[in-house]
Amino acid sequence: MRDLKALSDQVRQIAYDIHVYHGHGHLEKVYENALAHRLRKAGLEVKQQYPIKVFDEDGTLIGDYLADLLVEGVLIIELKTAKTLAPEHEAQVLGYLKSARLEHGLLINFGSYKFEIRKFVWSEQKPQRTQTTPGVFTFFISALSAFFAVK
Repeated sequence: MRDLKALSDQVRQIAYDIHVYHGHGHLEKVYENALAHRLRKAGLEVKQQYPIKVFDEDGTLIGDYLADLLVEGVLIIELKTAKTLAPEHEAQVLGYLKSARLEHGLLINFGSYKFEIRKFVWSEQKPQRTQTTPGVFTFFISALSAFFAVK
């Protein structure tokens, strides 16, 4: 399996290059197609609109989602074109990771003047919240947020 840090760094750089070239203001689908195209040109396996099924504890199918991109079978990418990222966007990525039983995801916002990207790691062993304050997740890698922040 490919090194996840190197893969995440490569996706981050390609997404940033798209943000610089296209700017903000396009529909989410335009950015999805651009990112999928450039990742494939870089030799990566990319699946667009990757189906994720959600099961109840007894195995009953209770819903399904479509993740924007699945890269190399290990990295879920959710794209947004919002003014800024919100807690519900983070919850969406975490829900995808849990349901898909994958550990790594990126949330990328192309809708702002400032490029925004956040990396998430889901682990069954870790508690879901560090405190009772809503929106504070232990599986959000705060140490990497500074690394991924692009000004």
